[in-house]
Amino acid sequence: MKDVAAHAPRHSLRFDRLDALRGFALVWMAVFHVCFDLAHLKLVDGWNFYRDPFWTTQRSIIVSLFLLCAGMGQAIAHAQGQGWPRFWRRWAQVAGCALLVSAGSWLMFPNSFIHFGVLHAIAVMLIVVRLSADWGRWLWLAGLIAVLLPQFVQHELFNVRALNWTGLVTRRPVTEDYVPLLPWLGVMWWGMALGQALLAHRPQWLAGHLARPLQPLAVLGRWSLSFYMLHQPVLIGLLLAWRWLAG
Repeated sequence: MKDVAAHAPRHSLRFDRLDALRGFALVWMAVFHVCFDLAHLKLVDGWNFYRDPFWTTQRSIIVSLFLLCAGMGQAIAHAQGQGWPRFWRRWAQVAGCALLVSAGSWLMFPNSFIHFGVLHAIAVMLIVVRLSADWGRWLWLAGLIAVLLPQFVQHELFNVRALNWTGLVTRRPVTEDYVPLLPWLGVMWWGMALGQALLAHRPQWLAGHLARPLQPLAVLGRWSLSFYMLHQPVLIGLLLAWRWLAG
């Protein structure tokens, strides 16, 4: 890890390119959720977000982008010597928002509320990734094992809500958002490994100059948690108002 720390940019340096990638994922997510809300409110017909590969593939890519960015962000924080107190403050924000998502989704979808969605997963994965930050190149192998393990290890025991967060299930739980620890931990591990490699060999890929048209994405990417929490209530409110005005 010494080579990573030696090449880590200064604390004051903004990682605009990473922020822009996160911002791009946020915009894609918002567009995806507009479409989901249109279908949920029955303003469009024939869009199946649970089975149609057109939608399920997009969801997987969006989640992957978020987890890759989170992993790279942890690589930067670790290389800059971020202490545990600061880590726990940020973690508490993520975990608190995850609880709010569960509460809000229970009001909208009482039979399929979100009990382990993307924020719940990130809260758990952040701890695991932080503790394994010194694994170096072994993170690539760990990520591969995490991604492949659920394909070979499954048991009905893990189907219950108390254990399905592991991902070792034989059937997907009925929930509006499900991001289990496995295989998705592997993606964040890969993000950490990629971030460490870029800091050591190509730091400009994370913190280099960003074209002016892309700068709004970087600004958005720095407010990812706030945007994530606010965008759905705003979108649903606007669509409900539109439906009411349209009669």
